[in-house]
Amino acid sequence: MSTSARTATVPRPAPLARHSLVLARRSLAKSLRNPGSLVNGVMTPALFMVLFVYLFGGSVSGSTGAYLQYLFPGVLVMGAGIAGMLSSGLTINIDMKKGVYDRFRSLPIGRSAPLLGSVLADLVRYLITVLILFAIGFLMGFRAETDLPSALAACALAIGFGFAMSWVMVFLGVLLRDENGVMAITFISILPLLLGTSMAAPVETLPGWLQAWAGINPVTHAMDAARSLLTGTPAGDSVALTLAWSAALVAVFAPLAVWAFNRER
Repeated sequence: MSTSARTATVPRPAPLARHSLVLARRSLAKSLRNPGSLVNGVMTPALFMVLFVYLFGGSVSGSTGAYLQYLFPGVLVMGAGIAGMLSSGLTINIDMKKGVYDRFRSLPIGRSAPLLGSVLADLVRYLITVLILFAIGFLMGFRAETDLPSALAACALAIGFGFAMSWVMVFLGVLLRDENGVMAITFISILPLLLGTSMAAPVETLPGWLQAWAGINPVTHAMDAARSLLTGTPAGDSVALTLAWSAALVAVFAPLAVWAFNRER
C-alpha cells in the first residue's frame, strides 16, 4: 500500500473542533467584508462611555476622571457581550433564510459545528472590541488600579460572559423565522439588562424596585466583578456569580440551540 493510500485512511483528530474553526474563519471573513456589526459593537459602548462621562461625570462622582474609573468596567462588559448579542443571532437567522445552513447540514460535519463556529467567531470579535475599548478608555484617562493578571482576568470574565450570552441569541436566531423578530427581542432584552445594573451608578442609589431587579440581574454581577478586578473594589461574590451564570447559560441554551437547529432538518 502506498504512503498516500495509508494517509488517506488515517482519520484526522478532533473533527468537531476542526470543522467549527473552519466555519469560524468563514464568519470572520464575512465580518472583514462587511464590518458593520463589529463597528456597531465597538461604537455603541464607546458612545455610552463618552456621553456618560462628560455629561454626568461631574454630578455623579465629582469629576470626569473619577466617574470614568467607575464606568469603564461596566462599559467593558457591555462591549464584550451585550452589544454583540444582536449580531450573534441575527447573522445565523439571515444565513438560515438564505439556505446557507441547509448546505452545511448536507456536509459530513458535526451537527453543532455551524453554531459553534459562529460563536467562536464572536469570541474574536469580543476580543477586538475589548482591545479597542481599552485604547479609547486609556486615551480618556482610565487606568487599571490593580495588577496585570487581575486586568486580564477582568477581560477574560467579560468575554466569557459574552460567550455565554451569545448562546441565548443563537437559540433565538435559530428558533425565530424572521430577522425583524430577532432584532425586536434583542433590543427589548438589552434595555433592562443594561439599565437595571450598576453600570452608570451604584445599585444603592437606584429606586427600590430597580434595586431588586439589579440584584438578580446577571449583568450586574459581571460588571461588579470586572470593576473589582480593574479598580480593586470589594468583589463580594460577584466573580463566583458571574462564573455560575455563564456556565448555566451555556449549559441550558447551547443544547437548546443545537436542538432547534437540527429540528429544522
